[in-house]
Amino acid sequence: MSDQSTNVIEGLEAEPGGSLASPAPSKLSDIVWMMVQPVLVMGSLILVGTMVALEWMDHELFAAIMIIIPIPICMLAERIWTKRKDWLLEPKEIAEDVMWLTMGAFVWVPFYSNFYSTPVSEGFKALRDIAPLNISLEPTSFLGTMSSALVVMLTSSFIYYWLHRIQHESLFWWRIHATHHHITKMGCMRGDRTHPLEWVTLMIGTPVALAVLGANDGVIAVVGAFNMWNGTLNHSNLPIKTLPIYDWVFATAPQHQAHHAAERSQADSNYGCQIILWDRVFGTYCDDDTVGQIGAGKCISLSIKDQLALAFYSKTRLKDL
Repeated sequence: MSDQSTNVIEGLEAEPGGSLASPAPSKLSDIVWMMVQPVLVMGSLILVGTMVALEWMDHELFAAIMIIIPIPICMLAERIWTKRKDWLLEPKEIAEDVMWLTMGAFVWVPFYSNFYSTPVSEGFKALRDIAPLNISLEPTSFLGTMSSALVVMLTSSFIYYWLHRIQHESLFWWRIHATHHHITKMGCMRGDRTHPLEWVTLMIGTPVALAVLGANDGVIAVVGAFNMWNGTLNHSNLPIKTLPIYDWVFATAPQHQAHHAAERSQADSNYGCQIILWDRVFGTYCDDDTVGQIGAGKCISLSIKDQLALAFYSKTRLKDL
């Protein structure tokens, strides 16, 4: 949070701590872990883009497969190539993450997704119809689909950046966002630990961009694959390293781990969870490689009740968590 919001909720911060990563691996290992995230994320985009352009199979089905695959793969990888043992999840924590993931996948995303007919999704369609830009991103070629997806990602991440930053700089909006920051360990399923009220604030950037830009289903599938793979890897407990040049535009796991640090100078940075470019442009980028304790407030695990009620707690109650 900014100095202003830090003063507002004085007493919520905690000193960084916890076990750090293992000793530095070999140079070959460093290179491999620099390539893991770009290869998986860009590879998924290329696969989906190719499938859309060549009509290999129903793109909605393929997009669903791309959404289901990342979590199991990353959960297994976290047990084999663990970055920090103190981040390994207990069965109870995994069960909680499954609950949050299920809510996101089957309640909130379908609530506003173009793939489903709901009052909210209909509202986005109406927004598209009255948008003064009169843009329609309906490419049929591979390059057209990929470039259109990039336009959507840059546009939606710009909206996301400012909404996310406001949530860190305002106590009112921080209450809604705090649930996500009260995780004390990083894990591939933790990206969906998001308060229900936050789905209608911070997460609104992508559907607005899709609606205003008139993106077709193929573009939506590519953007969806990017968001799922990148979001999953960014929250994972894997020894991923940043790849120079790539990490000027696309957010990576080390960058997002710094954002989840208890140390406020790190947490109030790297607001772009998918695209990091806007942090570099607007001066909120942090390139710290070392992260201590993860979490917010006193960095203690909260019950599901507390996680859902955080948005309504008093300042005094927040200080006790």
